[in-house]
Amino acid sequence: MERTTRQKTAIQAAIESAQRPLSAQEILVQASLQVTQLGIATVYRNLKSLVLEEKVHVVTLPGENPRYESNAVANHHHHHFQCTTCQRVFDVHDCPGDLKRMAPQGFVVERHELTLYGRCADCNAAAGASVAGTAPHACASHHDPA
Repeated sequence: MERTTRQKTAIQAAIESAQRPLSAQEILVQASLQVTQLGIATVYRNLKSLVLEEKVHVVTLPGENPRYESNAVANHHHHHFQCTTCQRVFDVHDCPGDLKRMAPQGFVVERHELTLYGRCADCNAAAGASVAGTAPHACASHHDPA
């Protein structure tokens, strides 16, 4: 059994209180508020331990460094939203549902992952009226060729 240290406790508390997936750097910043002189190597070492203990889940987004969220959150089906301005990742608790209709005929969908990309509320507010006329994204498959 691995011992619990002040550093590990601060790291786990940072993840649980964030209510969104955090990068190792974000965890370092938050956990450093409780434990001064905390280093990134200590964060990674403790993250590895917390993942092995199944207290923390790794969130992997294409082309991004891993992020970490509480297993209490990870154990409930959800998706993610990544802000293209600040790069923060947020949980999305809504799901489009059964995606079997999108799979080619004869294929079986066993699971799915969905990541939305755009601006978070903070970055959208900071952008202000300069984006007021921006149209929402539409998939090419939904465009009328006429």
